[in-house]
Amino acid sequence: MPIHDKIAAAKKISELLTTTFANGDFRLRYKITVDPQLGSDRDWERPEILVEISGADSPLVLENGAELLRAFENVALEMLRLAPNEHEKVSFDCQNFRSARLQELRLAADVAAERVRKSGLPYAFAPMSSRERRIVHLALRDFDDLRTDSDGEALQRHVVVYPKDYQGKPPAPPPLSRRR
Repeated sequence: MPIHDKIAAAKKISELLTTTFANGDFRLRYKITVDPQLGSDRDWERPEILVEISGADSPLVLENGAELLRAFENVALEMLRLAPNEHEKVSFDCQNFRSARLQELRLAADVAAERVRKSGLPYAFAPMSSRERRIVHLALRDFDDLRTDSDGEALQRHVVVYPKDYQGKPPAPPPLSRRR
């Protein structure tokens, strides 16, 4: 389901960020693009609204696995009242963090696939956001000898990679890290 009025949604995000940055004394600026044209390295993300944050406080935004970047995005998603399955329609980025994280997840998926093939046992990723779980599922979808599933609840939700015909119980995920 598309965002019905993308321009109005972008204006609401702009008002939120202007107020938040000013009241929080952040040395940040932002650029909002509606229907952005992203490069091929971001082909799995197709947001309808892209918010790019920059400025002197960018390192603060990216600390702890971009925790503050995710917080800005989550507040915007709640403000727009988007359903969880629509969260990918709005994307916040800072210093190309999303593209780097996408590459990191693709590489991790490849490593997990090789590990499962060699051991014959399932592999559980650490808990991660629904957007990141989706990227792992997409990275492994074309491997006929493997299957993926999401397991766990709430903040413990994670991806498990299985040999295609595996019947046992899923492994427990590694402990939740600061990076999700």
